[in-house]
Amino acid sequence: MTSKREYPDRPLVGVGGVVIHGGRTLLIKRGGPPLEGQWSIPGGMLELGETLREGAARELLEETGLTVRVGELVEVFERIFPDDTGKIRYHFVIHDFLCEVISGEPRAASDVTDVAWATRDELPSFELTETATRVLLRAFAMANP
Repeated sequence: MTSKREYPDRPLVGVGGVVIHGGRTLLIKRGGPPLEGQWSIPGGMLELGETLREGAARELLEETGLTVRVGELVEVFERIFPDDTGKIRYHFVIHDFLCEVISGEPRAASDVTDVAWATRDELPSFELTETATRVLLRAFAMANP
């Protein structure tokens, strides 16, 4: 049985990678729902047989072209999106990890329409969700204790 992303029968496992490099973090603009057209942390769905860290590394490569070393867990959180009738359209349990660039130059790929580097002070201009902002600020603190 395959789980659907939209109107799933159970919560789905998501993985993300927060890249902090040279005092900046890598952001992506989502090309599909949910959050289509919004800036976010690179990531996607865990695949069957992958570890959380393997999934985060794969998603970063697919979405940004970067090969990364996946480090510490930054945060685990839920994203629940009901539709207009109250039925659950999306439900993700997301694991975001701090990542270090091994190789590559960031580019928009897969379901991403743009990439950008942002300093901590530039985050408000990207109109990130409250959760993404919290995760990024925590990652900046972890990367620069």
